[in-house]
Amino acid sequence: MRINSLKRKPMESEPIHTTPTLYDVIISGAGPVGLFLACELALAGCPALIIEKAESPHSPLKKLPFGIRGLSAPTVAALYRRNLLQELELHKRLQNPHSRRAGEPESRRQVGHFARIPFYDADIDTSQWPYRLPGDTAPALLSGMEELETMLSRRAETLGVKIRRGTALTGLQQSTDGVAVMAGDEEFHCKWLVGCDGSRSAVRKAAGFEFAGTEPEFTGYSVQADVADPEKLVAGGHTGALGMYLQSQPGYLVMYEFDGGAAHRAGRATAEHVQDVLRRLSGTDVTITALHNVATWTDRACQATTYRNGRVLLAGDAAHIHAPLGGQGLNLGLGDAMNLGWKLAATIHHRAPAGLLDSYFTERHPVGADVLDWSRAQVAVMKPGPQARALNAVLRDLLATRDGATYVAGRVWGIHMHYDLGGDHPLTGHSVPNFGLDDGTHMGELMHDGQGVLLDFCGNTLLKTAAEAYRNQVKYISGSAKEQLGLSALLIRPDGAVAWAAGNEPDLLALEAAAARWFVRS
Repeated sequence: MRINSLKRKPMESEPIHTTPTLYDVIISGAGPVGLFLACELALAGCPALIIEKAESPHSPLKKLPFGIRGLSAPTVAALYRRNLLQELELHKRLQNPHSRRAGEPESRRQVGHFARIPFYDADIDTSQWPYRLPGDTAPALLSGMEELETMLSRRAETLGVKIRRGTALTGLQQSTDGVAVMAGDEEFHCKWLVGCDGSRSAVRKAAGFEFAGTEPEFTGYSVQADVADPEKLVAGGHTGALGMYLQSQPGYLVMYEFDGGAAHRAGRATAEHVQDVLRRLSGTDVTITALHNVATWTDRACQATTYRNGRVLLAGDAAHIHAPLGGQGLNLGLGDAMNLGWKLAATIHHRAPAGLLDSYFTERHPVGADVLDWSRAQVAVMKPGPQARALNAVLRDLLATRDGATYVAGRVWGIHMHYDLGGDHPLTGHSVPNFGLDDGTHMGELMHDGQGVLLDFCGNTLLKTAAEAYRNQVKYISGSAKEQLGLSALLIRPDGAVAWAAGNEPDLLALEAAAARWFVRS
């Protein structure tokens, strides 16, 4: 198949070029989301081309404390299921990443926050999360942006993914069977284009996606600077009439000024500007003698009204943006990639049931909308003024309770994230627990190849026969487990979501309906 939508007869002075290579998928953006999506596609037999406008993957801000991100439970599980988790080292060196107040025991370790209101590990009641097993991966880990990108780049290239850096998308044109992508003076052709190119996505704009939501309340700053008189700043942080600042360690500041995002829109922040902001927020005449790194951002919360326009799709910040409070944007984007990869590959291989690719939007859009609302709620609590201070005080009391801390931790860590897949069993749509089988293997280890799994705890020959009908996409695993949660069998999608579960005698008709919804018979 060739795409000729942009072809024209060359002038006599021009060289005649051959038809560009046709790629199954081109991904715009080589951040963690684009890289992870490329890994998922390649694992399913669809190596992609990634184009990235930046010449180098390295950025000073990625090396700083600001580049450290919290990985939520779905992200940790996804990396484990693809045999990537063991390659992350930063979390092993940060066993106690959060500071404790003077005199607080180790059991009061801070493990997260809501609107900068901390919650502690000792206050979390994990028994309220019934489908987590002792062998499950950690509910949250820390990693660095540079570490993630390095690891995912290495895996992508091992799987045959091509990465073209210094290549910015400048335009695109769709036809009925593909997309022509312009990048500088080059032209690329693909069957599908996915925009993973961030909050200012060139793909989103060129393809005409609607991006709807709420405008910003503040300008945020991540700052590395030399401060002449740091003793003038309150240790930890301070909230005033205009916003707040936080000092995680000397010379590293995070600031929020509620200016409606004006400073971010104005452009690059100078040392003088950053000093003025810090003085306003701190109410002191503190002096910045050198500004080493600064990045600005806002709490603008917007989401594409659809994630697909013909043969163009969006994922990550290209599909949704919000304030970077708690690192949920990274996790949301990696979840997009995990959900989309196997569905797009099945579509390319003509192994997709009707509506499979559309389920990417119907499943991920509600998850994104929920995260945007969670971000908006935090901003409302952080705003200066008596109403927000009163709400802040109420939430501090709630987070000091066991139920309050457990609820917020479950939301921040993505414990309760699930898809509405129907089915009679309450586990349907949730992430599959990491069952430990009696032969010593674990569920996550059985998913390294990216296939679906029919897990049979009872050795039912009828289930084995049912799985055989989908043998190109689903593998049958039989064996008892140390803890089976009262289940006899489960059908698990390649992304780890439980598509069907049976408590006692399996309903074979329900299994067949679930299998036909996600897979095609061999």
